[in-house]
Amino acid sequence: MHKLAMKAAFLLAACSTLAVPTSPGMSQRASGAPVARYTIDAGTLSGFAAMSSEGGMASALAMMRGESPGPAHEMILRLGSNRDASGDPKADHFMPTGAALGTSVPLVTPRRAQSEGTYDFERPKGRLRIYWGCGERAGPGQPVVIDFSKMAAGQYPPDLFAPAVNIPEEWRISPSNSRTYGDWPNEKARKHLSAQSSLLGRHRIVGNYSPEIGFELDRDFMAPLQVRNTAMPSGAYVLDWTGIPDATGYYAWVMSGQAGGGGESLDMVWWASSATRAFGGPMWDWMSPAAVATLVSAKTVMPPSQTSCTVPAEVAAAGGEAMMGNLSAFGPQRDFAFPPRPADPKIAWNPEWIARVRFRSTSMFMLGMDDMAGMMAGTDDRNPDGGNPAEPVRKPKCKGLAGIAKRAAGLCE
Repeated sequence: MHKLAMKAAFLLAACSTLAVPTSPGMSQRASGAPVARYTIDAGTLSGFAAMSSEGGMASALAMMRGESPGPAHEMILRLGSNRDASGDPKADHFMPTGAALGTSVPLVTPRRAQSEGTYDFERPKGRLRIYWGCGERAGPGQPVVIDFSKMAAGQYPPDLFAPAVNIPEEWRISPSNSRTYGDWPNEKARKHLSAQSSLLGRHRIVGNYSPEIGFELDRDFMAPLQVRNTAMPSGAYVLDWTGIPDATGYYAWVMSGQAGGGGESLDMVWWASSATRAFGGPMWDWMSPAAVATLVSAKTVMPPSQTSCTVPAEVAAAGGEAMMGNLSAFGPQRDFAFPPRPADPKIAWNPEWIARVRFRSTSMFMLGMDDMAGMMAGTDDRNPDGGNPAEPVRKPKCKGLAGIAKRAAGLCE
């Protein structure tokens, strides 16, 4: 990704977190709050998303061989406790055999970095054009144009980011709301999930700053998304995908970034499938079925019955020759606690620990490049008769977001 695009994407992500839910309740250290909280966010990755994962090397090698890249898995573990550790913080998640991660993975407590002065963040220059909604043509009032320099100063239109979903299930674990905290993946254990890894079975979390946590998980990684994009005569693109049975809703976005004169400014285009211009925030994360249902009702997230969405022609025209796209399918959730929550809401419940497992399936693609594996297969520099390689053809330089895919396909360097 171009460095200016990275700055702009960082700025957007930072601003959008203002809308991410941080519900009170069990996440607060109040009287009756659990001693420990634990979360597993499990994802299935396909397309370019599989290549970018920690264990996505196999997918990248498959694409280089001209094969369709296979899916990959990701998992984020977080443990938060309101206790201090007895000694140096230490915790481990003992995995079922099917995870193929060994007996356990360590949950590492991040070191608190000491400030080394102020960071000189260069405000990106340029504009962001925002489109939204499924349809062959962009709706009224589009695009909304935002000046990056004003956005960096906190000046952006109201209702730009998706509203927070104030649902109890959306509690979070972070170092800031935990007395002691640990997570995985981390630098201590460079283990990677494989496409065959399974989470089914017994999970046990043991640490010196939390009670022992244990539960039996009966849900596994979601199926991978298979996304196709087809150009229409108008210039619009139809996205369609195979539905996933346990999906609770879908959300898509497409973006591009092109450097302006002198490479100092950036012109970005961002489209989201939401029926309103609100985007980002909770849709960039895992979400509970209750939160997804709320956003489906608001027409911010597509319902689980929907398996197609058209990117307007104006988006493709403004975005350039290729745009990066993303489709996420939100999935089920499993909740555990000790002692279990009483069936009668009148009975007081003071759990020692609570745990949550959320699932998601995500695919990334390039608009207008539906078959990257086929493109890879066609980049062999051989003579038509299959003889010795011909004289190499000098390839153009890779530029912008489209260059990510083109470099992988061998079309630029």
